[in-house]
Amino acid sequence: MVGYDPEADVRNNSKVEIAVAGSVSGLVTRVLISPLDVIKIRFQLQVERLSHRDPNAKYHGILQACRQILKEEGPTAFWKGHIPAQLLSIGYGAVQFVSFERLTELVHRAHVYDTHAFAVHFLCGGLSACAATLAVHPVDVLRTRFAAQGEPRVYKNLRTAVVTMYRTEGPWVFYKGLTPTLISIFPYAGLQFSCYRSLKLAYDWAMPADSKQTGNLKNLLCGCGAGVISKTLTYPLDLFKKRLQVGGFEHARAAFGQVRSYTGVLDCTRQVLKEEGASGFFKGLSPSLLKAALSTGFVFFWYEFFCNFFRCIKRMDI
Repeated sequence: MVGYDPEADVRNNSKVEIAVAGSVSGLVTRVLISPLDVIKIRFQLQVERLSHRDPNAKYHGILQACRQILKEEGPTAFWKGHIPAQLLSIGYGAVQFVSFERLTELVHRAHVYDTHAFAVHFLCGGLSACAATLAVHPVDVLRTRFAAQGEPRVYKNLRTAVVTMYRTEGPWVFYKGLTPTLISIFPYAGLQFSCYRSLKLAYDWAMPADSKQTGNLKNLLCGCGAGVISKTLTYPLDLFKKRLQVGGFEHARAAFGQVRSYTGVLDCTRQVLKEEGASGFFKGLSPSLLKAALSTGFVFFWYEFFCNFFRCIKRMDI
């Protein structure tokens, strides 16, 4: 169970255990979905149409992009920026789940709303994600820069990237894209948590069975469904975030085609709509949906798995 439930022994998990479960779920998930994340970022940053009909387009499909990246940069390219990405996943997972559990507990103790209501999970999920984003956004910027750069690499390692970015662009470079990130992450995470809860209830209604036998499968499938729904509804804001995060990094993007500079979210919106059309807001949606389904499914699956694991250990010690 994700969220506070006074009638369930999930509350036997301490805050440390919740943080560890959230961190490990993020770590394992990141390893598995990193290739899709790299492809998604490349698609989002490409100004040209994602179509083989456009002769200037470097990428125009998931399989073609895989072959192109593998040919030009080798298999390690699919894990570019993996170290900052892992730091992001570990920190984000810990802060998000600890915050969510705490917020839903506060709602319960206030005796104002039902802790399991859709709106409560939406609000608590959104706020917990915002807290996690504020904590790890600099790492997200680093991850995006590493995944976006071509060959030869501008940043050789994490230390070089931090020093170079700080010296050339100032301290605020680590918070580029923060506004669209917070705007997009609140409804995205809110929908993740609320849809996950709703889909689990729907699953129990449609397929009544022994929860011990189907619990893990249910968590995975409902997590995947929640990921697809939330990502589809909030995708354009994620694209704006990526475009803004690579601002000032145009020289490293030259090998991938045209580059653009944006002064903010509204300017980015206007330029994308003018030059790329409405479909430009959904560039990279296919790998993004696949990634969202797998990442959300795996995150909830591993989180509940490790929470149950910690409870089993406690029972054995009693």
